[in-house]
Amino acid sequence: MTGHQLDPTSIDALRAGFGGRVVTPQEADYEDVRSVFNSMITARPQVIAQVETAADIPIALDFARLHHLDVAVRSGGHSVAGACLADGGLVIDMRRLNDVRVDPDQRTARVEGGAVWGDVDRATQRHGLVTTGGRVSTTGVAGLTLGGGSGWIERKFGLACDNLLSVDLVTADGRRLTANEQENRELFWALHGGGGNFGIATAFTFRLHELPEFSIALLVWPGEQGRAVGGAYRSLMANAPDELGGGYLYLTGPPEEFVPAHLQGRLCAAVLATYCGPVEKLREYIAPLLAMAPEGQVVTDIPYADLQSMLDDPPGFRNYWSAEHLKDMPDEALDRFCERADDMIVPSPSQHLLLPLGGAVARGRAWPGFNRSDSWVVHPLGLWTDPADDDRARAWARNLQADVRQWSTGDVYLNFIGDEGEERVVAGFGLENYRRLAKLKAEIDPDNVFNRGHNIRPARAGTGV
Repeated sequence: MTGHQLDPTSIDALRAGFGGRVVTPQEADYEDVRSVFNSMITARPQVIAQVETAADIPIALDFARLHHLDVAVRSGGHSVAGACLADGGLVIDMRRLNDVRVDPDQRTARVEGGAVWGDVDRATQRHGLVTTGGRVSTTGVAGLTLGGGSGWIERKFGLACDNLLSVDLVTADGRRLTANEQENRELFWALHGGGGNFGIATAFTFRLHELPEFSIALLVWPGEQGRAVGGAYRSLMANAPDELGGGYLYLTGPPEEFVPAHLQGRLCAAVLATYCGPVEKLREYIAPLLAMAPEGQVVTDIPYADLQSMLDDPPGFRNYWSAEHLKDMPDEALDRFCERADDMIVPSPSQHLLLPLGGAVARGRAWPGFNRSDSWVVHPLGLWTDPADDDRARAWARNLQADVRQWSTGDVYLNFIGDEGEERVVAGFGLENYRRLAKLKAEIDPDNVFNRGHNIRPARAGTGV
């Protein structure tokens, strides 16, 4: 769809029938409303329709169709490729639709489509309950869940989508559907990883789990000790219980009290260990790492919601991310992972991550998405401030991918990458799943209105793709 310049009369007509707020570039707060997590994204929509209720969504979609405008949907705004903005188009901004209602007896939560994970974590924590969310509190529930939903407690409780019981959805033609195991089952399957390709999610119902105790360890060493630490972490996770999660990473030593002054602002190796249980048991499991004498350490009980918000990076950084999935992590792959950390921009909030899968992730249902038998995710997560570093940051991420590609399974968790082309999208789902998704797309959204992000193109008549 190619939009044309809207006149004020058209905008006035939209405002007259719309229950929420309509924001255009002429509004004083347009830039604040438009801004997203990745400051590299400069797309400028003509209209941002901030919905007040789900009834506003068909009105916004009709307006976009009438004026031939591309449509984007925004909740958390964390898409690294800027899928939540449409340059010259219309954004359906869900952020006002963010209510969370917990049923502690049924151990469920009903979460509106504009909520972020901090909204969910705080509401469920009051009842001693959790469900897997993103790794920071500001990530949108909708984008993360519809893309599969990786998080710190996934090894114990599965991905976010594994805990999904029902989704309320508005389709491109304005229909309101509910998808669950009883209704619209094929659509329900597709919403477990198929992204925002099939409509706008107005509400999710999640299964919750008891989590009476939670603890973490953050251990920091000088960067030159990284290979030894990485080897120890690999051995630790080979036989780790489901309750133990986290990751191994290189990062800039943060200006925190527990980090010695000589490590602050320089390349460090670190382990974040998360444990669904008491800190005493966590100490037992990570004893081999503690024996390596980390120069900075915090080992403590902590509410899960506090961990989630503790790791929030402020918006405004330039971002580039990618990922490779590995079945195993042989010595040579770990060597290359550690060596490439020297290319990371320091100081910056960038992270050179190695994340373990396994546990409940490996045992989960075969929804569309990456192969659950993968063991490791190599995840360069670049955040920096100076545009002069753009090429350097991208090169670091791409070179790390190239370093480990010979061990890669070809799978990928699509929420961890930006726009890397259609082949990468197909790889993220697997060819057979992609064909099944494309067939459903042709039924639900034949005009491909929802084409932002990792797009699934509607299957052509008489073909499998």
